[in-house]
Amino acid sequence: METEKLYYKEGKLSAFTAKVLECREAKNGWDIVLDRTAFYPEGGGQPCDCGTLDRLEVLDVQEQEGCILHRLEQPLLPGTEVRGQVDLARRFDYAQQHTADHILTGVIHRRYGLDNVGFHMGKESTFIDLNGVLDESALFEMERVANEAVWMDLPVEASWPDDDALARLDYRSKKALVGPVRIVTIPGIDVCACCGTHVERTGAVGLIKILSVTRLRGGVRVEYVAGRRAYGYLDAVLQQNRMVSAALSAQPLHTAEAVRRALEERDAARQHCAALERKRFAALAQQQCGRGDTLLFEEELSADSVRRLADAVKETCGGTVLVLSGADGAGYQYALAVKEGNLRPLGKALNEMLNGHGGGREETFLQGSVQADRTQIEAFWRSCRCGAEIE
Repeated sequence: METEKLYYKEGKLSAFTAKVLECREAKNGWDIVLDRTAFYPEGGGQPCDCGTLDRLEVLDVQEQEGCILHRLEQPLLPGTEVRGQVDLARRFDYAQQHTADHILTGVIHRRYGLDNVGFHMGKESTFIDLNGVLDESALFEMERVANEAVWMDLPVEASWPDDDALARLDYRSKKALVGPVRIVTIPGIDVCACCGTHVERTGAVGLIKILSVTRLRGGVRVEYVAGRRAYGYLDAVLQQNRMVSAALSAQPLHTAEAVRRALEERDAARQHCAALERKRFAALAQQQCGRGDTLLFEEELSADSVRRLADAVKETCGGTVLVLSGADGAGYQYALAVKEGNLRPLGKALNEMLNGHGGGREETFLQGSVQADRTQIEAFWRSCRCGAEIE
């Protein structure tokens, strides 16, 4: 016996009563078959409804040969009457997203003849896959047209045409269909075979906003949000932009230009600092001229700066140089360099003695970090007689 599908008769129905026909033991609970249900099962890219049956949480809803299976953690006795409660907020959210798909795909199909060959509604956004390429400018123009259709508040009509009527009907479908076919029509916008839930009029979608467009298997994947999700997304973006606006002392509609200027100033400051650093490293290298094996501690250097200083000093000191930057307790970044020789034995000893890790492709240069205090590092350097370690 097929389950009577109340969700097709009344999209806003949230509470209902039904009789338990079967209780099937399943892998992770019990599958309950009712004589009628308002719970929409997963299908066609749309997640299932959630809610409760006699206050027991409905974990999943699937359709199997016309029967709707409600997954519960506990069994229900066949023959008893139960009360179902559908999470209507979740139902409305998915109805908004699904109707938005029909509107957006419908206007694209009418304008460009492309078909929707993939559809997935996630928890945060929805994805549609088109079997052709449209650039962003064309898609965002279609977004504008789709929103015009939303604001026209058109009816969203569902019907079950007979075979003759269906044969005469020009409608979209992702696959060949057999048996009764449910057709969802938005006048002037879309006619599509669909088993999902929808809002009653397009105005209830509120807003459609495309988030991203990516190339995919000869077509494009479009990510969008609609309705409450669109409101929530745009509100979050606005809050972020307000913080950027305040931080950069820019008007909300001019934050992009303010960010561009800030990045230019940052890049110029970095270049200036790099030039000053090169001069300072050259001066330090000259100070170490002819000293032989050299140990240097420098404050607040990045790992790349530690490397550059070691490279500069190795050219002048006439021995092995170990440059470190960091602090006791936090550890030190190091660079070990020599003009000629093999530093791998010394690097291995350094890592073992000073709780470090690191290495390098070249025998003459090693880089890493150690977890040791400065006194421990200095003691290691004095004891190793690093010149003898170089092969």
